[in-house]
Amino acid sequence: MGLKRVVVTGLGALTPIGNSVPEFWEALTNGVSGAAPIKSFNTEKFKTKFACEVKNFSPEDYLDKKEARKLDPFVQYALVATEEAVKDGGFDFSKLDTNRIGVIWGAGIGGLKTFLDEVSNFAKGDGTPRYNPFFIPKMIIDIAPGHISMKYGLRGPNFATVSACASSTNAMIDAFNYIRLGTADIIISGGSEAIINEAGMGGFNAMHALSTRNDDPATASRPFDKDRDGFVAGEGAGTIILEELEHAKARGAKIYAEIVGGGMSADAHHITAPHPEGLGAKMVMSKALQDAGLATTDIDYINVHGTSTPLGDIQEAKAIVDLFGEHAYELNISSTKSMTGHLLGAAGAVEALAAILAINNDTIPPTINHFTDDPEFDPKLNFTFNKAQKRTVRAAISNTFGFGGHNASVIFKKYED
Repeated sequence: MGLKRVVVTGLGALTPIGNSVPEFWEALTNGVSGAAPIKSFNTEKFKTKFACEVKNFSPEDYLDKKEARKLDPFVQYALVATEEAVKDGGFDFSKLDTNRIGVIWGAGIGGLKTFLDEVSNFAKGDGTPRYNPFFIPKMIIDIAPGHISMKYGLRGPNFATVSACASSTNAMIDAFNYIRLGTADIIISGGSEAIINEAGMGGFNAMHALSTRNDDPATASRPFDKDRDGFVAGEGAGTIILEELEHAKARGAKIYAEIVGGGMSADAHHITAPHPEGLGAKMVMSKALQDAGLATTDIDYINVHGTSTPLGDIQEAKAIVDLFGEHAYELNISSTKSMTGHLLGAAGAVEALAAILAINNDTIPPTINHFTDDPEFDPKLNFTFNKAQKRTVRAAISNTFGFGGHNASVIFKKYED
């Protein structure tokens, strides 16, 4: 029996630039920056005093107040984005075989706020270990898919993927494979992250990974700009529901796109720095194309990892030119992290949303905050600087690369019956 086709039938988003998919897409296409001074804690003594926080969000608006207190923010975000995706997809799980519906979720760090609070409280005490009984269940990464499955009664494959910033792309690839191999009919996939707190910001500052452009946060994320000085931390969640094609057609589902391939590779080079020649990035895109049965000329858009770091942007652009050759100059390339910041383990899901919506709307979201050309980049590449561009998007790649050298790429294309 051949592999089954897999399509996207539900989308959900909770991001620094929009608390729903329509809000997210409107902000993306209008080049809105989500970066602003941090409101969740006192940043007076921190090198970086800004981030891309989720705005106008209260968990009690979506979740029972008592229940919300038992959930770390990264789980709250996961449940909210997933609720939107379930409603968007018109799923009535009472009429479906929930034994064949799963949840595969990505996060790079998980319940950091919970860990920080509990350990801080212990350090302030007399040494008696008075920990909250929800400490461990709130913190662990796999609790997010656990809560999603419990909310909807889904008994299919259920686990979390952890590969730093590639986590939710790995989750989508796993979901894709389980469905096309016939193990499940529907899988809720995606990712969430909530690291904008004293530990998250302090830790990344210690690595010199974050931008310190405190005088102008809105323009601090500058992928492919000569004056980029590090990434901007983001938080939130993205949910992408994948479904076997015939199952989706049988229930009259709206189909956003078809997922056709996924690639994975390792740099095997350094714990944080990318391979200087972009070998892992080139390999992962090549593997995704091979898996999809597509040629380089079939791709119109790449939503790049594009973190706004000095080394990372260079190696990814080099990998694109090396793999795509002359077709590289026909592509639109953009980094939506210029608007959302870097959502770490949730980045893959949120950026896949951008790629899927680009296919649906034949519109490329821009790379904002470009002021100065960098001679390190091929001037013939189209980074879609500062303004969205209209074009037919037949197929799109979404790239994510994580600390540890983890690389993952996923390909979506226009659905054709």
